[in-house]
Amino acid sequence: MERDELAAWLRLTLTPGVGNATVRKLLAAFGLPQAVFAQSEQTLRHLVSAQQATALLDVPAGLETLAGRTWHWLEETDGDVQRRVATLGDATYPVSLLHIEDPPMLLYLMGQLALPAPAPAPAAIAIVGSRNPTPQGESNARQFAHAFAQAGLTVISGLALGIDGAAHAGALEGAEASGHHDGHWATIAVVGTGLDRVYPGKHRDLAHRIARHGLLISEYPLGTPPLSANFPKRNRIISGLSLGTLVVEAALKSGSLITARLASEQGKDIFAIPGSIHAAQSRGCHALIKQGAKLVESPEDVLEELRPQTGGVEGTPLSIAENDHSMLGNGQIHHESALLEALGFDPVGLDALLARTGLDTARLQAALLELELDGAVARLPGGLFQRQGTA
Repeated sequence: MERDELAAWLRLTLTPGVGNATVRKLLAAFGLPQAVFAQSEQTLRHLVSAQQATALLDVPAGLETLAGRTWHWLEETDGDVQRRVATLGDATYPVSLLHIEDPPMLLYLMGQLALPAPAPAPAAIAIVGSRNPTPQGESNARQFAHAFAQAGLTVISGLALGIDGAAHAGALEGAEASGHHDGHWATIAVVGTGLDRVYPGKHRDLAHRIARHGLLISEYPLGTPPLSANFPKRNRIISGLSLGTLVVEAALKSGSLITARLASEQGKDIFAIPGSIHAAQSRGCHALIKQGAKLVESPEDVLEELRPQTGGVEGTPLSIAENDHSMLGNGQIHHESALLEALGFDPVGLDALLARTGLDTARLQAALLELELDGAVARLPGGLFQRQGTA
């Protein structure tokens, strides 16, 4: 893309009152953005309102600054990390996004662009969920993503705290363990800011890892801060790029359910992991299951559904706990432990455990500490404990 063409596309994004639907109408009529801006106001009024026609012929303030900043960003080098701006007319624009209700006008891409072009949709699964997950939910997200990456699927999420971050990390680990790094994107992060920013800041290192083994995508111009309205909007891209969406944990009112709804409207598969009836983070998943989402207990449940759409992704063990000890590490559950059986999978307090086990306080606390150090039990706020199972 030449700099003048880039500036024309950016001018469309900056024109007030002109959204993606109007842009598509103008491009269908006149071709490239430069041709749109070459039209008279009278000609434009045949397609758009008088107010929009006037706005289109005014050069937006800040256009030159943004164009220069974007051009410089595109020319920057960072090892093997590549950068690109893909427009609606580009061959590299993901075909799957052309079929969603509101395809982005521009996509900013950063990462391993030398891998197969994003135009054919990758064999991908979206994993979304709570920003404040339970320890079990975060573990499930990581382990499911690990298994999907081992099976050759790209894991797509939004780089948010909680489930998103666990899914990205698990996918990177799974791809590394299976040697899939060179064949496809381990994971794709669709973010709600400009790609010259990382939000949340806590995920800066994770974003850098994704850029080296996957892809970062945004529809927002460089310099765009983390505005709350942008995050629900980007969810249509997460679901649009994926064959299906797995919701790990979600409250009844959450962005994850927005992603699931969008995926359903796009004709995609919806999967949900059930949880405790007492946990607020499980209620969204239970609601989805009641509405027809597939209840899943293992990665294989998802892979079985997706295989016909992918031409057959590689298999993954039905029981990660039995077949992938490298993933479990010290977190492997000791099934012979009566204490773990007494814990169940819901958060539980010390008094309840004393009643269930018949142990005295000192022995119970010592046993809990040992399990906590092994990673089999997590200590929660409020004096609660929760068993750390494997997905």
